[in-house]
Amino acid sequence: MNQHQPLLERALEVLRTREHWSPYLEDTEAYREQDAAAGERAFRGLLRLPFDLDQPGTDGVVGPAPETGGESSPYGFPLGISYPHGDPDVLLPAMRAAMAGWQAATPLERAVVCTEILARINARSHEFAHAAVHTSGHNPVMAFHAGAVHAQDRGLEAVALGLAEQTRLPAAFRWHKPLPDGSVFSLAKTFSHVPLGVSLLITGAVFPTWNGYPGLFASLVTGNAVLVKPHPRAVLPLALTVRIAREVLRETGFSPDLVCLAAERPGERLARRLALRPEVRIIDYTGNREFGDWLTGHARQAQVRVATSAVNSLLIESTADYRGMLDNLAFTLALYSGQLCTSPQNLLIPRGGIDTDEGRKSYREVVADLGAALDALLADDAGAAGVLGALYAPSVVERVDKAGAGLLGEVLHPSRAVTHPRHPGAVIRTPVVVGLDPDRPEQAATLLTEHLGPVYFAVAVDSAEAGTAWLGRAAREAGALSAGAWTTSAEVERALRETCADCGVTLSLNLSGGWYLTQSAIYSDLHGTGLNPSGNTTYGDPSFVTGRFRTVAVRRLTDTR
Repeated sequence: MNQHQPLLERALEVLRTREHWSPYLEDTEAYREQDAAAGERAFRGLLRLPFDLDQPGTDGVVGPAPETGGESSPYGFPLGISYPHGDPDVLLPAMRAAMAGWQAATPLERAVVCTEILARINARSHEFAHAAVHTSGHNPVMAFHAGAVHAQDRGLEAVALGLAEQTRLPAAFRWHKPLPDGSVFSLAKTFSHVPLGVSLLITGAVFPTWNGYPGLFASLVTGNAVLVKPHPRAVLPLALTVRIAREVLRETGFSPDLVCLAAERPGERLARRLALRPEVRIIDYTGNREFGDWLTGHARQAQVRVATSAVNSLLIESTADYRGMLDNLAFTLALYSGQLCTSPQNLLIPRGGIDTDEGRKSYREVVADLGAALDALLADDAGAAGVLGALYAPSVVERVDKAGAGLLGEVLHPSRAVTHPRHPGAVIRTPVVVGLDPDRPEQAATLLTEHLGPVYFAVAVDSAEAGTAWLGRAAREAGALSAGAWTTSAEVERALRETCADCGVTLSLNLSGGWYLTQSAIYSDLHGTGLNPSGNTTYGDPSFVTGRFRTVAVRRLTDTR
């Protein structure tokens, strides 16, 4: 597997320069050796069958029926897959014992094994894309990108960061100190990396691989075992990942029990039980803030890294490209039905209107023109389904229906149901835009609450200054991962930059064309800052891998001359 070393060296270089790089290409045409139809057949071949992993401590199954924990596709059918259920009293000690040989390997050897795991996942990208479609409700393009190749990029990014941090100190060297009498005192010194223990990965249902691979590979490359506890609605993508990882580990002479799956029975509250186990020393969690707060407050024996709820905002103050702004914003709001963690929710627009290259536009005109851009983008059901994807959970559907009924505020642009041409059982809704006034206390409270899904608030603010203040308040109080703005004013831009720096939010300015607020360039952009309530960790930053291991020194007297 020495063929992976040049890839790792390139990844290390790009993490220094932050230039554009995509080792796992996102264009499906680059995967001609992978038959897309074969990927779908492979996915279909998993349905209605047990998913065997040969893990220690297996004491039953989860699924296959939904009432016993089995998954159902958001596109309208049960997957019928059953997964092994493990006894933590057997599984966790076995995983801890598996770490001995893995810890003895060098950081480079571990990184090469991790890269081979990613290479085999990449070779099955079409299969992973179908798994993402039918667990998280992604549209096909989103599934291939975020569910497959971009998730692989996030994994390799974590491997390279882990390798860099573990090779920052020399493994062995001689230390010499000149003495006053002309002699030299010498010590032989070594630095050894010690992993913390078992790492527990608790993933969400929206992007289980994109959000899960950073923690999985950061822990694995630094010598830890990883227990993967997926969301009950999205087990398959991570079960496939675990199976491939175990195969590679076994073939390379390491224990496959370094990576195991923990599937959850209904009502079991398995994540809580596992999080408090003494063997678990690292926890990576993606999900709601309530459970994230519980983890940080109760799992005291572990390092807890959380990525939770976000209320993202954007300010529309002025623009030199009104139609380009509308088209860019419409696609941003429609993409994956606003179920991205970086999707904007609060659209802050001055009451008195905005200046554009088409003249002055009132608040109502901006909202109406945005609605027209959404209607044009989503006019055809087949095309709309391809952009929107399916709503992944009943709670999202309830939010859309509540907003559409006018229960949150005045409906300025209604939602409509979309019929998928191949999957009539899919639940798909176009975005609903609700008008809110932040001067009304009950509506202000709505702005500080996450409404994941295609629900957007057109917020009438008194001025650009008031909009900037609201953007900052939402980030500080509710958490935010992204912020956006359209402005031709240097003063407004300066205020936004200062506000976003203060509350720890990535700011995107005056986007148009083919790059959108929701997108993140892996190996270049950082995801999260840890500076607001949306989370305490940052993908793509060295801090994400440091702390997963400790360094122990040995000093030995050699000679004095």
